[in-house]
Amino acid sequence: MRTQMVSVDTGRRQVVHDLRREVSAFLTEQAPAEDGLLHLWVPHATAGLAVIETGAGSDADLLAALERLLPRDAGWEHRHGSPGHGRDHVLPALLAPFLVVPVLDGRVALGPWQSLCLVDTNVDNPVRQVRLSFLPG
Repeated sequence: MRTQMVSVDTGRRQVVHDLRREVSAFLTEQAPAEDGLLHLWVPHATAGLAVIETGAGSDADLLAALERLLPRDAGWEHRHGSPGHGRDHVLPALLAPFLVVPVLDGRVALGPWQSLCLVDTNVDNPVRQVRLSFLPG
């Protein structure tokens, strides 16, 4: 297995961050022209990963949907951090902290509108880590 941790600067805002650049750079370095599986892992209790279209409003729609499902003002039991931070701890139950996708000839085999995205609603932590691991096939 080949693995690398990458840092993503999410700022202090809710974000759907397209990981295309990070994934492409990792595969170019670690798995040029190879087939296998790419595993993505977010070692945080308040972030998740999603396969979603970006750039056409779907990323904003996802954040809006999460706000409706997990409203910041819902009186969460988990109360440290910024107001409503308890909802951030529920997020990984809805958006898993891992993804596995096929890699063919050194590139992720996604559909034309699919992107691999880090979803972070936690405004308390401005930098996130994502572990990328390649398993040759």
